[in-house]
Amino acid sequence: MQAERFKLIGKHRVPPADLSALVFPVISVPRGIDPAPYLAAANRLATGKFDVFSLHNLNLGSPPNWNRDPKTWIEAPLSFGKTLDYRNAEQVGDIKYLWEPNRHMHLVTLAQAYALSGDQRYFEVIRRHLEHWFSACPYGQGVNWSSSLELGIRLINWSLAWQLLGGAQSVVFESEKGIVFRQRWLDSVYQHAEFIRGHFSRYSSANNHLIGEASGLFCAAVTWPHWPQAAIWRHEGQAILEREALLQNTEDGVNREQAISYQQHVIDLLLIPLLTAKANGIDFSDAYQSTIEKMLGFLASIMDAGGNVPMIGDSDDGMAVKLVQGSEDCRYRSVLATGAILFQRSDFWKKAGKLDDKTRWLLGEKAERPIKDATQHRPLPIRQAFHKGGYFILGKDFEGPHEIRLVVDAGPLGYEQIAAHGHADALAFTLAVAGKEFLIDPGTYAYHTQGAWRAYFRGTSAHNTLRVDGQDQSVQGGNFMWLAKAEATCSHWHASAREDVFEGWHDGYRRLSDPVTHQRRIHLDKLAGRIIIEDQLTMDAEHSIELFFHFSERCHIECGTDRYEITQGNNRLLLSLPESVANAQHRLLSGSLDPLLGWVSRRFDDKEPSPSIVWSARLQGNTTLRSEILINSPNELLTHPRHEYPLKDDLPN
Repeated sequence: MQAERFKLIGKHRVPPADLSALVFPVISVPRGIDPAPYLAAANRLATGKFDVFSLHNLNLGSPPNWNRDPKTWIEAPLSFGKTLDYRNAEQVGDIKYLWEPNRHMHLVTLAQAYALSGDQRYFEVIRRHLEHWFSACPYGQGVNWSSSLELGIRLINWSLAWQLLGGAQSVVFESEKGIVFRQRWLDSVYQHAEFIRGHFSRYSSANNHLIGEASGLFCAAVTWPHWPQAAIWRHEGQAILEREALLQNTEDGVNREQAISYQQHVIDLLLIPLLTAKANGIDFSDAYQSTIEKMLGFLASIMDAGGNVPMIGDSDDGMAVKLVQGSEDCRYRSVLATGAILFQRSDFWKKAGKLDDKTRWLLGEKAERPIKDATQHRPLPIRQAFHKGGYFILGKDFEGPHEIRLVVDAGPLGYEQIAAHGHADALAFTLAVAGKEFLIDPGTYAYHTQGAWRAYFRGTSAHNTLRVDGQDQSVQGGNFMWLAKAEATCSHWHASAREDVFEGWHDGYRRLSDPVTHQRRIHLDKLAGRIIIEDQLTMDAEHSIELFFHFSERCHIECGTDRYEITQGNNRLLLSLPESVANAQHRLLSGSLDPLLGWVSRRFDDKEPSPSIVWSARLQGNTTLRSEILINSPNELLTHPRHEYPLKDDLPN
């Protein structure tokens, strides 16, 4: 690395490119696509208007300042990228915001507009942005050369944009200026690929980062097979993808990072190389393809009847590509639609609900292919117990208007030693009724620049579980590290027409001077619509015990002495808290800053108040706490004194 730093090696003199190789594009203009939203989006980008996470309609310029964080306006130094501390907010700002425009997803939007309209102005914007990027971000220098994952995702987007422009022989490269630009682009492609090969994420980031890097390398090899070195890229990229797809996902399809958003992101990073390979007659193994199918099966199983997916684990709204404009971009349903056609799965198709534009762009004419067994009944959810991944689904009337669906988390904290994207959520659960979210996982909110909020959203108090002595089940050691990890397991699982029962425990509080073991039993009585949660604590000394219940921001809550009525639309829950505990207290909080409690984050770097109930008591010795949720029962009324909780629209700013 020091030799690279002083430019002794690693410059990667680019050999001449043989442009005669035949390449079959994975992406082309689909039939029946409406050009209007793509042209409108491209026109905004041409004027320098970008959306970056929680910041909308930002005027970043055309081209933008590629080394400046658009949130803080801090400009990162143009020093050697691999030794630059991109986690230092004082030096680089919020790195997530800086990196996002540099992934060049917007170039694909401009290329889509060109392919749909034939208007060369869109190509000129691409040329201007890339020419400026090549000058502003020279090889190896600055934060845009500090993470190989960023290079991998940039290559994926360059690949799609290149194909939509028409490839190496496109008319846009016919002029003298076009030829010079094409050569600069090819030079940077080569440098990107060789840089990734020399800096694969081998250690703490050998998770989705490694998959993203291999995905970019493989796509580059197939899109630009113009150098002998491309055969090495393809071999190495495919070998890593084949290996990591199996290593980083359980046999039942759960991504080992224990983060649902990353599960979807990784599926895309595995799917795009697969589709690229299929278009060019390259085979991936059956095991690789089966892994993707199983991963999709897990997403389909935890998605409720309304299309909601629990926000378990980290989410940074990361995408490999952005192929859709407008409000229809539901990532989970979209990837299920693609999987439904690719794997001919009618159950995936039922969950997807429709054919979306992203699937049309990726599959082309295949997107119109009928699913062979669409008329056959395949039961949903695909499965209720994911023993390897650690998730269990209790419920009734699945996919119907009266659906009840609980997702219980009894899996590992996260992947490998640092478990970077896991949350301290052992034995937490979410609850949806009739396709509406009631008990939720509140999400992630922030990564690098909001330390207290980062600690809260990944901590135990932000999840529907139990906390002891105000401590997290697992010990945080930084924004992406855990020093001690709770081990959770399912000890009993039973599902029948009358009831579903989950029992599990974790050892996170065995580290205390007086060790505490938390066991949880969740029983769903399907006939009565009743959920009983029993928390058993094995301990000797006295401890502070808290139970947390986090509700959707769309819920309306009324409080009684020891019960709460929660409504959303025509659906109603009655929550009864543990009784006969002498010093017990319970509170309803929303948007609280002291303590931090009562928040939900639906998007990265964006949060809003949501109602949370916390029950607390000082308890000594072995104890069992019993909470109960009654769903839509006409015979139970809240007869205790009430305090009305305001609706979302009535909350203070």
